[in-house]
Amino acid sequence: MSAQLNSPEETGFIVDCTARIVAAYVGSNRIQGSELPAIIDDVHRSLAGLSARPAEPVEAAPLVPAVPVKKSVHPEHLICLEDGQKFQSLRRHLRVKYNLTPEQYRAKWGLPVDYPMTAPNYSMRRSELARTIGLGRPKG
Repeated sequence: MSAQLNSPEETGFIVDCTARIVAAYVGSNRIQGSELPAIIDDVHRSLAGLSARPAEPVEAAPLVPAVPVKKSVHPEHLICLEDGQKFQSLRRHLRVKYNLTPEQYRAKWGLPVDYPMTAPNYSMRRSELARTIGLGRPKG
């Protein structure tokens, strides 16, 4: 008994996928010509069965930070809640490793909008350096 399909587009998609899968299999394996119809039928039934089966809801695992939020900010470094690594600045790490912006990171972990992305002492040193070289003053 074959599964009832919802639309002609879905039927066409399943036929196309079946053809691609069988072509890849036949291209890599030696089979008898008499086996081909059975292989096509098996692949088609498997794909049709996947589309006919309703998706089961998946429960999202509760987020557990690598360290408690209160212990993630230190004067010399911040600890990433994703992996527990220490950084002076989290912005690049979050973008490169997790493809997260600071706003997404804060929202994901329920952090306040003023949660720092750079360690306090690092920010202070950078600010002092900027003042020393004259940044932020009008030219004159």
